[in-house]
Amino acid sequence: MNGGIKAQSRDAVKTSTDILMFAPPVAGFITSLILEDYEGTKQLVFAGATSIATSYLLKYTIKKQRPNGSDSHSFPSNHTAMAFQGASFIAQRYGWKYSIPAYLVSGYVAWGRVYGKRHDTWDVLAGAAIGIGSTYVFTRPFAKKHNLVISPAIINNENWGVYASITF
Repeated sequence: MNGGIKAQSRDAVKTSTDILMFAPPVAGFITSLILEDYEGTKQLVFAGATSIATSYLLKYTIKKQRPNGSDSHSFPSNHTAMAFQGASFIAQRYGWKYSIPAYLVSGYVAWGRVYGKRHDTWDVLAGAAIGIGSTYVFTRPFAKKHNLVISPAIINNENWGVYASITF
């Protein structure tokens, strides 16, 4: 009886990680669209594509057996890479405070992949590194648009200075 409950628990966690792996990148995508940050959208897509391509290239090159024995595509965890790529995009582009929920979801995805016997710790650590690394290659912080004017100033043909004005 206990084994059946544990198997159901693992299945439920696996299903939840199959879904939640998309939450951080989707949150980053929606945020970039709401803010009309189309450069950020492009950076998210490039980082995501790099993360996925790197993960699958390694999976099919290394061919590490999964802990549950289902196949030989354990290393690295693409679920974890995808989740951490989205979380790190939010952190890098919009600030760490906004990324806390996304990192919590990503941590759950990583834990769930190990708990569900789809990966071991090294698989999810590598996945997280790939996701975060791909983001840091392509993503730059979002700069709010400010009207900044800096110009030389001459006052009464005698005094020289610098005029600066910023509008938020």
